[in-house]
Amino acid sequence: MRALYLFLILNLVTVFAYAQRPNIVLILADDLGYGDLSSYGAEDLKTPHIDALVEGGMRFDQFYANSPVCSPTRASLLSGRYPQMVGVPGVIRTRDSDNWGHLSRDAVLLPAMLKRGGYHTALIGKWHLGLEAPNRPTERGFDLFHGFLGDMMDDYYEHRRHGINYMRYNTDAIRPEGHATDLFTDWSIDYIEDRAESSAPFFLFLSYNAPHTPIQPPEEWVEQVTDREPGISEQRARLVALIEHMDDGIGKVIQALKDTEAYENTILIFTSDNGGQLNVGANNGALRDGKQSMYEGGLKVPTAMIWEGKINPGSRTDHMALSMDLFPTLVEAAGLSVTHFIEGKSFFSILTGQMQFSEPRDFFFSRREGGTRYSGKTIEAIRRGDWKLLQNSPFASLELYNLRDDPLEQNNLMDEAREIYQELERALREHIRLSGQVAWQRP
Repeated sequence: MRALYLFLILNLVTVFAYAQRPNIVLILADDLGYGDLSSYGAEDLKTPHIDALVEGGMRFDQFYANSPVCSPTRASLLSGRYPQMVGVPGVIRTRDSDNWGHLSRDAVLLPAMLKRGGYHTALIGKWHLGLEAPNRPTERGFDLFHGFLGDMMDDYYEHRRHGINYMRYNTDAIRPEGHATDLFTDWSIDYIEDRAESSAPFFLFLSYNAPHTPIQPPEEWVEQVTDREPGISEQRARLVALIEHMDDGIGKVIQALKDTEAYENTILIFTSDNGGQLNVGANNGALRDGKQSMYEGGLKVPTAMIWEGKINPGSRTDHMALSMDLFPTLVEAAGLSVTHFIEGKSFFSILTGQMQFSEPRDFFFSRREGGTRYSGKTIEAIRRGDWKLLQNSPFASLELYNLRDDPLEQNNLMDEAREIYQELERALREHIRLSGQVAWQRP
């Protein structure tokens, strides 16, 4: 009898401890430009629900994606490591002839870490880190996967890539009907409502494929934009409509959290995997260039976090952080500890107002790509304080900028600041050397 009482007490203590951990909802947009939210300066679109996250919590003015393209940033966000260090230097695609990454088996992903604290974990939406075992979501820490395995959809309604169906419920192929944004929104609401029946905390990674190409919003959303914004180009109207449609879905997900009384104990994060794609009408604000580029427009992304009672509403920070820093930050917020080596650094103390500055460190960016523009080679950048050294083409010279004096990256200081160049080049070269130790091709 005493053993039974002890078991029950320990069980109650465990349940209570789990109940104190915050739920985590991480919302990732796909190719959203730094200037493509009304809260970040856009004047021709309305994103009230994402803006509410920005206003209700902490806005980041210096948040960077780990890469200017999808897969590497997602690998970093989920592993807390530079993408090359987990085998994803470039885009993981559905065809081996144009595939530039293979997620390392020994990479510990965020859902696996959170499960140690009793979390139920779900990925709804785009995965983009592997099509086959052992690199499908439910084999890498997610209890539930409801979404798209591949890189991009050729059609938001047909959900195919090169004619192949990559929509899955866990590992089972499914053929749902509807716009992908609506499906991912509805499935997230279903998940939140289902978790309301449990006392265990949950981690929901809601990974939209919007506003990635093809720019295919529901037509009624396009009509709303063109009626409201006279003179807007057709191209821009369609992208704005796709973003506003996603924002509407995010509002429904937030409402589901409130309806199930989970909102007050939930950390909400909104960010993007890279900058906006300029040739489809994206707006990266005053930043130079966009998606695929090592200039600021390809890397800096809108980001906000909200956590009632912990993060001050309307707060704002210049703290520079990378996608991979979300890993240790969320692990710390969950009351857990990272017990293995990662490059990501927690900014939990900045969120909670305990500290506003952190120790300086170098930030590295890299991307490997094919085609005649890249030929399987890499492009890189390093940021150290105000200085940034980059190579935006494997066939171009290095460029050096001081972002404090020259935020638009117009004045190349390679000749004027040779000592700074040499220091940064040595650090970047060493990072590239270390990256070469990790295999990135499928075995």
